[in-house]
Amino acid sequence: MTDSGQVSLVPTPTADLGTRVRVWDLFVRLFHWGLVASVLIAYFTEDDLLGLHTWAGYTVLGLIGARLLWGLVGSPHARWASFVRGPSATLAYVSDALQGRAARYLGHNPAGAAMVVALLLGLTTTAVTGVALLGAGEAAGPLAPYLQGMSPATAHDLEEIHEWAANLTMLLVPIHLIGVAFASREHGENLVRAMIDGYKRGEQP
Repeated sequence: MTDSGQVSLVPTPTADLGTRVRVWDLFVRLFHWGLVASVLIAYFTEDDLLGLHTWAGYTVLGLIGARLLWGLVGSPHARWASFVRGPSATLAYVSDALQGRAARYLGHNPAGAAMVVALLLGLTTTAVTGVALLGAGEAAGPLAPYLQGMSPATAHDLEEIHEWAANLTMLLVPIHLIGVAFASREHGENLVRAMIDGYKRGEQP
């Protein structure tokens, strides 16, 4: 196994299924499912329940901030340096995956890492523009003192960015789910369960 968490250069159907190792710590798992719940609440309450929508957005920002910090000081597989890769490594992994010979990683594979980064960027943009809209349109929230008096044209543009970022981020969700299903089948393991109990199959004996 390499420092990046890569286990083998080919799928490992003959790996020792009895060997399980803790990969995702409690914080990562709580962050993941807390973010899922907060995003769904925010997305489906925008028009009718502004208060709930707003607090869900604040929760998203808080979770992302905590995850950014945990990526610097957290457990090995949670750290950004252990799984974030450049475009060339990501494209190479996707190419190998499409040919059925992708390497298995204990942590996030390069494509999964790219999706994590894309989702966090999309959610951050959505949440920050939402807080700005709250300050400009409702005179509420931490940005209200700085954004009151914003012109209607600027507020409209900000709302467009907010909605565009939210919809684009939600479009990434099914791609993420397809990737999880594909990798689970490719390597014969349940990645959803791993994000619940924290364990994955260990390396080959």
